[in-house]
Amino acid sequence: MENIKEILKKYKNIALVGASKDLTKTSSIVMKYLQDNGFKVYPVNPSMKGEKILGEKVFGNISEIDNPVEIVDVFRPSNEVVTIAEETVKINAKVLWLQLDISNEEAKKIVETNDIIYIDNKCTKIEYEKYFN
Repeated sequence: MENIKEILKKYKNIALVGASKDLTKTSSIVMKYLQDNGFKVYPVNPSMKGEKILGEKVFGNISEIDNPVEIVDVFRPSNEVVTIAEETVKINAKVLWLQLDISNEEAKKIVETNDIIYIDNKCTKIEYEKYFN
């Protein structure tokens, strides 16, 4: 696996799957933190498509994002990750990043077969803080 520090230094465009308008939820806290630290975050939540979270337009899925996405950061249950992994391949993202307590071996195979970095059970905010704060 590539060095997490290098990934967070190199890639700045993130699709955050499982975004919430509830600003007390972990996904919102992480989104705000990433925005505050120079990342462009595209919130993804099918039930909120077209609305705004933390000033950003919400997309129904990652394929709808009209800019290049480098990291797909997932806040969804492990059993939903295979579909997200397939979308990650379609958009040519560089990293599929699964948050704490999220892991899926089938998704790992899908992305790694397509030369996409797979990271699971790690929080982007916590990892960023380790290296840059």
